[in-house]
Amino acid sequence: MSSPAAPDVAALLARGIDRSSPVPLYHQLAERLRAAIADGTLPPGSRLENEVALAGKLGLSRPTMRQALQELVDKGLLVRRRGVGTQVVHPHVNRSMALTSLHDDLARSGRVPTTEVLDYALAPAPRELAEALAIAAGVEVVTVRRLRSADGEPLALMINHIPASTAPTREQLETEGLYEAMRARGMQFRVARQTVGARLATAAEARLLHERPRAALVTMHRTAYDDAGSVIEVGDHIYRASRYAFETTLVDR
Repeated sequence: MSSPAAPDVAALLARGIDRSSPVPLYHQLAERLRAAIADGTLPPGSRLENEVALAGKLGLSRPTMRQALQELVDKGLLVRRRGVGTQVVHPHVNRSMALTSLHDDLARSGRVPTTEVLDYALAPAPRELAEALAIAAGVEVVTVRRLRSADGEPLALMINHIPASTAPTREQLETEGLYEAMRARGMQFRVARQTVGARLATAAEARLLHERPRAALVTMHRTAYDDAGSVIEVGDHIYRASRYAFETTLVDR
């Protein structure tokens, strides 16, 4: 798929330059580009002319133009690829370490979440899964595997195990977040134990997530509990490291 055609970046930048301002020209340029990315004037995937061409059109030095672009590269808004040039990066999803679902987090941040349910299976829990869910072996469990996208772009693969007595239907999970659907069934999420890690994508995962082979993935294993301390669900999720990050706040004690 070809990248979207960028507007006249030189003309866009020229309108934001004030040569009499004490603010350095490179920073003025960077701020103008940042604003254009934020408001969608420069959509994700847009290609920019090379710094020599842009500098020439604006009557600026190449080092000034290079510094402006590098400022946005450092902020993760632009990326430089050999043979491709400078492109606007697809927005990163920054998710707080809170007891929320990815579906709800995306919706609250103004993104449009969609879900493809890849598998929905009902089966007796094997011993290891039964122990994780704190239920008797053989009790029926729903295992659901979903592909979550944001604004039409694949973002995460999620596998969740839920006791059959409280599991949402396949149809619910195609339109709602897991936690939203389970709360509607009377479940009260109170606390979760979560482990975040990283690994490389398998070939199948890379295809589903539209990533290159052996791309970096963020992994998350979560066990969620209700008010009584009973396990509600166990999940194993993988996220595209190029599009996703967890955020935490650290407090000195």
